[in-house]
Amino acid sequence: MTTYEELVARGLIAQVTDEEEIKELINNGKATFYIGFDPTADSLHVGHFMALCLMKRLQMAGNKPIALIGGGTAMIGDPSGRTDMRQMMTKEIINHNCECFKKQMSRFIEFGEGKARMVNNADWLLDLNYVNFIRDIGACFSVNKMLAAECYKQRMEKGLSFLEFNYMIMQSYDFYKLYTDYGCNMQFGGDDQWSNMLGGTELIRKKLGKDAYAMTITLLLNSEGKKMGKTQSGAVWLDPEKTSPYDFYQYWRNVADADVLKCLKMLTFLPLEQIEEMAKWEGAQLNKAKEILAFELTKLVHGEEEAAKADAAAKALFGGGADSADMPTTELADSDFDEAGEIGLLALMVKGGIAKSNGEARRLVQQGGVSVNDEKQTNPTVKFQKAAFESEFILKKGKKVFHKYTV
Repeated sequence: MTTYEELVARGLIAQVTDEEEIKELINNGKATFYIGFDPTADSLHVGHFMALCLMKRLQMAGNKPIALIGGGTAMIGDPSGRTDMRQMMTKEIINHNCECFKKQMSRFIEFGEGKARMVNNADWLLDLNYVNFIRDIGACFSVNKMLAAECYKQRMEKGLSFLEFNYMIMQSYDFYKLYTDYGCNMQFGGDDQWSNMLGGTELIRKKLGKDAYAMTITLLLNSEGKKMGKTQSGAVWLDPEKTSPYDFYQYWRNVADADVLKCLKMLTFLPLEQIEEMAKWEGAQLNKAKEILAFELTKLVHGEEEAAKADAAAKALFGGGADSADMPTTELADSDFDEAGEIGLLALMVKGGIAKSNGEARRLVQQGGVSVNDEKQTNPTVKFQKAAFESEFILKKGKKVFHKYTV
């Protein structure tokens, strides 16, 4: 099976331009491709996972990835898939987020001379002369055609700022710059980016002639991948300080039955033959498939040692008999207790990240979703003595979130 055929078999390809040329480049390791990442937070999340795994997969086949950090476009904001204007960020915040992205991406992609490279579009976008840019690049775009694009149509009723209207031109210019400066001949992006990506392909051909070699591919379910990054309690981050390896493992361990094989195909590097065998599994075997998924992805992000710890902790909670030492833990200080040496249940939940606020914690308790050492808690004002934490103290939210407290 060729590299391109495997991408299709894994469900990663939705739309392409010039498919035969794309096959030729990818299968022969001749693609220099880019995927963009807007640094809107100081960590990547699981919504970026598909793109990162794709970059790793293609690099293993001899192709050269370019990770484009949107330090410039982040100052505008992408209107795609949004109903309101994104909050503006300072240059300092954007630069900090870019540095965090670089560190995390290095776990997936090998950077260096002749390998992958990382570039920041702030390097060319922030110093543009506006009038020259509009004369040179803006003249290549039709306003009527831009407004017909889905990414703009969905915003017209709510209101689209002129600032955001520039985003397609900026993203298209990114591809043009990467093509001319680095020989980038292919771009990947989510299905919500299709119009922007076609704009880049057309810009290259208008500026450099119809024979300019620029290709476009979108990723199947990339928009769904972005949704993967959100849960009821917030985002699932790749930064272990934001989402612990255990919680990351548990997120994948608890995916819906219908999504297990899809995630295994798209996000892991297990052979397709092995995954197809799992398609025959039923009942309790599906839980085994989920454990394999969770272990493989946690290993990819946090390393095999942390994956093994998370697996052991999960088995301890669900009857496997393993040590629970690796469960997510919050250590309480003397200052966390009141003068009577007590701490309230709501404060505990907020302290451990189980809830974002006392109000949210109170609702969880009142709804019957909280227990301590397997005893359901129905009184939001209950307090615990410091001595209670000298032995095992495990707080449980729902059926899947466990947290240990110590002093």
